[in-house]
Amino acid sequence: MSSVDATRLAIDAREVTKTFRSGWFRRRETAALRGVSLQVERGMIFGLLGPNGAGKTTLLSILATLLVPDGGVARVLGLDVTRDATALRRRLNMASGRPSFLWSLRVDEIIAFYGRLYGLSGARLRRQVDALIEQYELTSYRKAQYNELSTGLKQRVALAKALINDPELLFLDEPTLGLDPDVSVRVRRHVADLRREQGMTIVLTTHYMREAEELCDEIGFIKAGRILAQGTADALKRQMGLGYVVALKLEPRPAWLAEAPGVLRCVDAGDGWIDCTVDDPEKRVPELLRAFMKEGVEVRNLQVREPELEEVFVELAR
Repeated sequence: MSSVDATRLAIDAREVTKTFRSGWFRRRETAALRGVSLQVERGMIFGLLGPNGAGKTTLLSILATLLVPDGGVARVLGLDVTRDATALRRRLNMASGRPSFLWSLRVDEIIAFYGRLYGLSGARLRRQVDALIEQYELTSYRKAQYNELSTGLKQRVALAKALINDPELLFLDEPTLGLDPDVSVRVRRHVADLRREQGMTIVLTTHYMREAEELCDEIGFIKAGRILAQGTADALKRQMGLGYVVALKLEPRPAWLAEAPGVLRCVDAGDGWIDCTVDDPEKRVPELLRAFMKEGVEVRNLQVREPELEEVFVELAR
C-alpha cells in the first residue's frame, strides 16, 4: 500500500483489530478484524470485497463510528473514529442492503425522521425530503407505509435516507442486494452520479464483481479479518498473474495445447470451447495459429478476453 498525503485521505486505518466475545461459562472469542490497514483517497469510490464473514461489515461499522475498535488507529475525514465520533457522524451516512425501518412509518416520515437526527428542521428539512423523494422516484409511494413496500423500494428509501445530510463520506453495505436488474442499474447510476456531481467519497461492499469493476476506482480484498490486496481492478489482475484468456473452438483438439509456450492453463469451458490462459496474447495467439495451421487443426472460433475480477476474488478467497 503506497503512502499518500494525509490531507488527501478520506480513510486512514492502521492495524485495526476487533474481537467479539460471547457466552458466560464457555467464553468464545471471534476475531473479526486482525490488523486491518487501509487508505482511501477523497473523492474515490472504493470497493471492499470478500467472502461472508470476512469482516467487511465490521470494518464499515468501525469507520462509521458504530463500533469501537479494540486496537489500532482509524482516522476518517481527518478525525479519530473513537475520540471524535460525535463530530464525525455529522459528516457521514450509511445505507445497508438489508434496510429495516419501523414498519408503520410512511416513506416521507422515515426520511424526515433521520433528517431531524442531523439537525434539519422546518422548510430546509421539507425541501431536502422532497428532493430525495423525487430523485429516488418515490413520489407515488410518499405516503405508503414501510411494510407495504417491495424490496427494491425499501432499498431506495434507505439510499434516500443516507443522503439526507449531504454526507462527505457515504458507506454502502451491499447496496443492490436482492434488487431486480433494472433497479440495480439505476442504483449504480445514482452512486456514480454522487461521486461525479458532488465529489462524494463512497465506500461500498458487494458480492457482485461486475458491479465493483464498473463502479470502483480501487478495490480491497478482505479475508479472515485481513486486507489481502488493494488496487485498481487491472492492477489486481496483474498482481495475481492471471493472464489473458484465449477461448478456442478447435477441430481436432491438439494434445499439446496445454504444454505450448506461454500457455498457463487450459480448461474445458463447455459447448466445444477451450479456455486457454496465456501470459501475453499479442505474442501467443500468432504462435498458436501458426502451430494449428502446421498441424492441420481447424480454428472454428477464437476470442480473447481479459481475466474477470471474479477470478481474482476466487484466487484470494481460497
